[in-house]
Amino acid sequence: QQQLVESGGDLVQPGGSLRLSCTARGFTSYQCDFNWYRQTTGKERDWVSTIRPDGTATYTASVRGRFTSSQDRPENTAYLQMDSLKPDDTATYSCETSGAWCGYHIRGQGTRVTVSL
Repeated sequence: QQQLVESGGDLVQPGGSLRLSCTARGFTSYQCDFNWYRQTTGKERDWVSTIRPDGTATYTASVRGRFTSSQDRPENTAYLQMDSLKPDDTATYSCETSGAWCGYHIRGQGTRVTVSL
């Protein structure tokens, strides 16, 4: 069965850091974009970052300079390094694969990030 599994969410204080992982299982993600989204209760899902197979990464303005996307393609895994976290970053973060040459467009279940004292 093809799936994406996220991990790394936790409770962290403002100014702290976390690294989220997104691992593709059951399929090879070499030609997939990995997209990170976040959602808080009662709000729409917001795009956070995309990393392409060539390593090019883009970010929404509110996280640019604080978050960094990376990948380990042989391990079918993408990462989201989150630094200088703020309470507004509190959300459930999920990843999703996409792209014209990606065999599976799948969304993971998400991992919870809470930024609070």
